[in-house]
Amino acid sequence: MTRITEDVPEVDEPEVSLGDRAAAALLDYREGKHQALADFVKEATPLLWHTARAQGADREHADDVVQNTWMALVRNAHTIQEPHAVLKWLLVTAKRGAWEVVRKQRDDQKRRTELPDDLLDGPVGALPSSDPTPETQVLEGERDRHLWRAVLQLPDRCQQLLRLISLADRPDYKYISSAIGMPVGSIGSNRGRCLAKLRDIMESDQGDRTWETS
Repeated sequence: MTRITEDVPEVDEPEVSLGDRAAAALLDYREGKHQALADFVKEATPLLWHTARAQGADREHADDVVQNTWMALVRNAHTIQEPHAVLKWLLVTAKRGAWEVVRKQRDDQKRRTELPDDLLDGPVGALPSSDPTPETQVLEGERDRHLWRAVLQLPDRCQQLLRLISLADRPDYKYISSAIGMPVGSIGSNRGRCLAKLRDIMESDQGDRTWETS
């Protein structure tokens, strides 16, 4: 006798949002299941790092801000009343940490520029500063401004993709796909097209400036 079976259609499970994964990781951590939080740290760290950088923190200080943010979460893990607000809490904490870093840097810079003239004259034979020369800073600043002017001329989709890819030497395509809703299989090809557009814009801008100053 031939057995007749019915094909049961597969039902796609709804995608769990990053906020829901954050809440689940926190609840597991409270129960002593630390691996879930460790996995979430790897997943969400690029987002927090990008958030800190967007507030003006440099790369090194952004790393410190992100580390301090995760440490703050662990310290407050059992006092956070709304687990589903964890992701927002992390983003706000990272932003505030970056603001504080930028404020301190500006204050330090202001104090250095306000030194009296008699303190600026160092003793004979003083070691040269290892800080970048003013010429180097000007050139690097101009290069960065040129790059970001070009990036801002790209379509929004390209801007989002290139910003996320620039967060790490080996970007996580799965995270990028979740962040901007782009299929994992198309990220590489879109990245190539966006970089080609960026190169064309930069070369065009360079040509315009050469023409203007000739």
